[in-house]
Amino acid sequence: MTGIQRTTQKNLMIFTGRAHPGLAEEVTTTLGTDLVPTDAYSFANSEIYVRFDESVRGCDAFVIQSHTAPVNEWIMEHLIMVDALKRASAKRITVVLPFYGYARQDKKHRGREPISARLMADLFKTAGADRLMAVDLHTSQIQGFFDGPVDHLMALPILSSYVKKNYGKEDLAIVSPDAGRIKVAEQWSQRLGGAPLAFIHKTRDITRPNQSVANRVVGEVAGRTCILVDDMIDSGGTICQAADALMQDGAHSVVIAATHPIFSGPAVERLSNSVAREVIVTNTLPISAEARALDKITELSIAPLISQAIRAVFEDGSVTSMFDGHA
Repeated sequence: MTGIQRTTQKNLMIFTGRAHPGLAEEVTTTLGTDLVPTDAYSFANSEIYVRFDESVRGCDAFVIQSHTAPVNEWIMEHLIMVDALKRASAKRITVVLPFYGYARQDKKHRGREPISARLMADLFKTAGADRLMAVDLHTSQIQGFFDGPVDHLMALPILSSYVKKNYGKEDLAIVSPDAGRIKVAEQWSQRLGGAPLAFIHKTRDITRPNQSVANRVVGEVAGRTCILVDDMIDSGGTICQAADALMQDGAHSVVIAATHPIFSGPAVERLSNSVAREVIVTNTLPISAEARALDKITELSIAPLISQAIRAVFEDGSVTSMFDGHA
């Protein structure tokens, strides 16, 4: 037999940008490895430079970056990191997106609008990504925008376990902030002993971003502790209006649970002054010291979930089994 025979070993390497290194460090600690040392800086005109300090040839690369503000800068850094790995001969590149930027722009509401969530997927594919891994996409259809495998992780097990531990003995109702997320609310209900469902009927002016009106509550919430579940809190207006509507409809109290704490502009002040009993979020995005100092805001770590998914992908295991077949 001619040629050279060699049994190669798989090599897992974790990379991160400058947007949210704390989360990436938690992930590597859980996995029992270290982040690959990286030189990253911006030139005087704001162009970004990235170089890895170790050989990445033949590795299974996982590139973690949360698209926090300034979103466009960190997306560009993420793309540049993927391009650098591709040109350095990484064997497989998985883009890990704790928060997927532009996910809300997943369809056209009016003519002459972009579908920016699809553009994001195209950009990462062009840069050299073989696989995407994201936490709680705004809509599940985004998985179809990327031409390759997409692992859609859910923070539901982490958030619901906390709620069950702290509020499980109370009479609960699971509330979706709009009709579109009622399926997610159903999964919450299954994990919390079949708690009844409700949703907020709201209207939104598509010409005015970050503004909506909570019209009425659909479902029975009187006397119950309402768990108001959503994928993100941006400026906080919508979720606080929903909490107000629940209290006006006779709810005993409101607990907000959301995956992504974007917390733009007046969000922290609004949440602080809201009727919500507690606001539970994960660390998919970095939150300010001001938000962290509020007793009302509880931050849970998403790192164990991401670490488990990374290990499953690296070892050719099942990611779906992590979520009872729902992912």
